[in-house]
Amino acid sequence: MGKHDLDGYFLGVDVGTQGTKTIICDGETGDVMGSAREEYPLIEKADGTREQDPDSWVRAVKNTILAVLRSTNVDKTRLRGIGVSGQQHGFVPLDDNDNVIRNAKLWNDTSTEKQCRTIIEKLGGEEKTIAFTGNNILPGYTASKILWLKENEPGNYRRLRTILLPHDYINFFLTGSKKVEAGDSSGTAFFDVKKRMWSKDVLEAIDSDVDLTEYLPKIVRNENPIGFVRKSVLEELGLPSDQKIIVSSGGGDNMMGAIGTGNTKPGVVTVSLGTSGTIYAYSDFPVVDSRGEFAAFCDSTGGWLPLACTMNVTVATELVKKLFSLGNEELESIVRGAPAGSGGLILLPYFVGERTPNVPSGTGVYFGVNEFTLNRAYLARAAMEGVTLGLRYGLESMMREGIRPAEIRLTGGGSKSDIWQQISADIFNVQTVTMEIDEAAGFGAAIQAMWCCANYNGKKIGVSELTDSFVKLNEDTRKKPKKAYAEKYDELYAVQKEVSLALRGVFERHRKFVSKN
Repeated sequence: MGKHDLDGYFLGVDVGTQGTKTIICDGETGDVMGSAREEYPLIEKADGTREQDPDSWVRAVKNTILAVLRSTNVDKTRLRGIGVSGQQHGFVPLDDNDNVIRNAKLWNDTSTEKQCRTIIEKLGGEEKTIAFTGNNILPGYTASKILWLKENEPGNYRRLRTILLPHDYINFFLTGSKKVEAGDSSGTAFFDVKKRMWSKDVLEAIDSDVDLTEYLPKIVRNENPIGFVRKSVLEELGLPSDQKIIVSSGGGDNMMGAIGTGNTKPGVVTVSLGTSGTIYAYSDFPVVDSRGEFAAFCDSTGGWLPLACTMNVTVATELVKKLFSLGNEELESIVRGAPAGSGGLILLPYFVGERTPNVPSGTGVYFGVNEFTLNRAYLARAAMEGVTLGLRYGLESMMREGIRPAEIRLTGGGSKSDIWQQISADIFNVQTVTMEIDEAAGFGAAIQAMWCCANYNGKKIGVSELTDSFVKLNEDTRKKPKKAYAEKYDELYAVQKEVSLALRGVFERHRKFVSKN
């Protein structure tokens, strides 16, 4: 038996925007023994709509669990627990028969900007809005999606009886139980992060004629299970119908990513360089931003997780790769060939609008284009630098409220780039490092399932005990900031902020022009 006496295997299921990935971990060693992935489509429209069919998540969850159990050939009777990580803020509406009413609107859906303004006005402005829950009402959050349904699809809205987030819906599929936890719920914008309860004020601003609290499931503590995998699902997975498999509370992908990167105590900051970008830190007290520039979230361990999100990270580098027909290795090479600061070429990477800073109608802008900077090397490096400077904006906001980063742990696809690791260390002016296991959200979900299973069986283990044992740093990737570059990026950061502010009034006029033409 291992140090924590966690006999058996645990699944971490990460239900993402592009696909679902399932990993299987050994509870004694924390080793990832195998993984499987299945992708599904995204429904996109020019008005900012981003939706998915929740049935595609269910199929992917079943298929990846089956695939990982087959490929690893483990003793399936020793499967003890499942933890589910999910893309945050998505709105899964169910009717009174628990059927999905329509496609889920996702975290990156920006079509609800009008509804955000309506809710904020009803609450008395942004300052009062933040006072109710700790968060502003942003287009990505769930609150505006519910009002959007009411205003745009009244027939579907009348059928609404249950409001779930994506990971809650998968938990419901697995267990038949509708319960939620504080971490993912705090991204709805109708959850009070200080009191850890639903905000009736915000819900009444969405609909004063219906008690929406009746449509919201019970809130459970993170160390407690949602339930057990139900008999019909066990049979679909080829497991004994009487097998007891705990399903932990799970959480949003960032909350699970925090666990998977060992971000369960003060001092550690995680930066995810994925399609979107996030930067977040553990706190043992609620950290609320009076300006509303970063999110005041709960985490999925019982603490809090102040978090800033940018909607465009590898979006930018993928566009550059496509423009110049580059592979990853060639991109890495040409970025190394351009100087730090890209000769003053700055990218505002607001390709699908932006959340932090809150510029939903923003668009991508290269500033500082001249005969020397208009080439693929400078454009590519400016893309990496621009999105990282955008994440620094979020970190600066969090530092104003008392967050002190001692080390930044990088995760996500962009973190595999050696030059991007160094750019990050220089821009944040903090040491950066990656993890040996980079499946942060799925790994975090598996660790949470271990923690939940141990506590359910009377073994009082702190989640930090597990992350300290199982989350291993890849020291070969550790990067220290270079003083000269850090100073250069300080200047560039100031210019990027000024350009962004100067263009705020232009973005909306440009959006209207594009929509008409």
